[in-house]
Amino acid sequence: MDVFTAIKERRSCRNFLPEPVKKEDIQRILEAAVWAPSPLNTQPWEFIVITKQDTKEELFSEARRCIKWGLETSGWKWLGSYGAEFLQSAPVIIAVIGDPEKTGIDAFQEEGTVAYQHACAAAIQNMHLAAYALGLGSLWFTFFDRKEVRRILSIDRQKTPIALICIGKPAGEPIKTARKDVKEKITYIK
Repeated sequence: MDVFTAIKERRSCRNFLPEPVKKEDIQRILEAAVWAPSPLNTQPWEFIVITKQDTKEELFSEARRCIKWGLETSGWKWLGSYGAEFLQSAPVIIAVIGDPEKTGIDAFQEEGTVAYQHACAAAIQNMHLAAYALGLGSLWFTFFDRKEVRRILSIDRQKTPIALICIGKPAGEPIKTARKDVKEKITYIK
């Protein structure tokens, strides 16, 4: 598959078939992830592959708690209809964990360590493109309290849960979302 086609056609999937994802496909997706760029080649990512339903239920409960909190705090009415049931139905969830100790020179800058998070985001993008190339749907989910996800997944408190990536065979076509024309987003400095 052409990379430009994959970038343009891949969309977030929120409805998954109950079929398991092949271990070989999970491995290929994670291999794509580790080829992402990172500051000083620190490769600050770790991955937790979740297929256990009890753990998915705990993550779903945490997401619902955060949605309720978000609705009460922000007043954003759309949150009242936002569901996170895909956390229960996705055959696989891959937690992407970042290590702040494996960042770049930004560790010494005034605004602190963020480069390790950027590297993890690049790994996540690779995961999405690899999943799409394998005929799988995926979703990047971040609506959770990091402290609670650390507890649920037994993550060292020095490390940062960056995202939960839901993966599985799509149940139908993902919603196509529009993009602004690239010309609206570019500034050239000559």
